[in-house]
Amino acid sequence: QVQLVESGGDSVQAGGSLSLSCTASGYTFSSFANNCMGWFRQAPGKEREGVAVIYHSTGSRYYADSVKGRFTISQGNDENTVTLQMNSLKPEDTAMYYCATNYPRPGCTGLSRRGYSSWGQGTPVNVSS
Repeated sequence: QVQLVESGGDSVQAGGSLSLSCTASGYTFSSFANNCMGWFRQAPGKEREGVAVIYHSTGSRYYADSVKGRFTISQGNDENTVTLQMNSLKPEDTAMYYCATNYPRPGCTGLSRRGYSSWGQGTPVNVSS
């Protein structure tokens, strides 16, 4: 059974940094081609939006325009951890952050949530001005 657990959320001031981690169990990143993991966020009253995605087999990464140059997604060598490094945080980054995987569905839908089958419970990020 696939399980994702996020950690690292906190309250910080604008301009600060946070590192979020997502630990996966029940599968490995190399389980099949086109396996990916995405970070999404949802602010109160807003739709859940894709923030960053990493394709495990190629290492390709994609980011939402709103976080380009500030956020970095990476995967550990252990094949079960993905990190989202967030720098230069802004109040508009305040949200619940979720990681998700498309496994075992074939194909990755990038920053679109429709293709993701397993989600973590989320970790809160609050950025104050």
